[in-house]
Amino acid sequence: MGNETVTTLENLNLVDRFLFDETMENREAYEAAVSILLENEVELLDKPQTEKELRISPQLREVRLDVVSMDRSKKIYYTEMQQKNTGNLRKRSRYYQAQLDVSLLEPGTRDFGALNDSCFILIAPFDIFGKGLCRYTFEGTCRECPELKLGDGAIRIFINTAGKNRADFSEEFLDFMDYVTNSSAEIADRTKSKKIKLIHRQVKKVKESEKMGVRYMQRWEELAEARDEGLAEGRSEGAERILIKQICKKLRKGKTTEQIAEDLEEDIEKTEKICEIARGFSPDYDCDSIYQELHE
Repeated sequence: MGNETVTTLENLNLVDRFLFDETMENREAYEAAVSILLENEVELLDKPQTEKELRISPQLREVRLDVVSMDRSKKIYYTEMQQKNTGNLRKRSRYYQAQLDVSLLEPGTRDFGALNDSCFILIAPFDIFGKGLCRYTFEGTCRECPELKLGDGAIRIFINTAGKNRADFSEEFLDFMDYVTNSSAEIADRTKSKKIKLIHRQVKKVKESEKMGVRYMQRWEELAEARDEGLAEGRSEGAERILIKQICKKLRKGKTTEQIAEDLEEDIEKTEKICEIARGFSPDYDCDSIYQELHE
């Protein structure tokens, strides 16, 4: 497959979505991670679901949540690992929150008090807000009366592993920030945190699993296919036609624009433009016609 170097499963870090999802599928590991990120003990009731897909209606855009679980008070925790800054993460978190909320109530439910409390956590190795903080916590507050909280039970938290205000956090939290981007035995050995050591044991288990190795290579090969075919064409036009072909394949599978951009590691705006045109040629997805309209 071309000359591209494959990042082996052994060399992945938690900041890589594949390793994060597979590791956090273990309840104890996810419970430990959430407890560290919130600096508060969380006891999860359910085994986490990974890559959970929500589509409230066929007419609405589907969302995919990396890891979801519930604690004993029925509070929902859903966590997303984001390695690249797509520029739309604030509004994306809003849409995810809305989709999740709708999915929590049975059709016909009249009591909105039955809506679970929820905590959305996005982890990234960059600063979305540019204030240098390790953690940004958002709850509804009143502009006229800042001490007044909306109290609707929804919290959105953004973690920046490269934050500068390290003095404000526990040693365990800071060690985990380091471990997310460098999930090595060295960091796991030096930390005093039993939770990080537990997470590291699960990371090792995933990396040493032959089944996980096969699954990871299948995921990587799908991503590499578009690149290699484009290189074989040797022309920018050929590469773009291959990209259109790959996007159409994923549209047929019901993938969202955001998922396609992430799967193919393409710019979100370019992917959105191609998807918008391609949907006009559904269900046949004539790639030549899509290419022509793209350049009109």
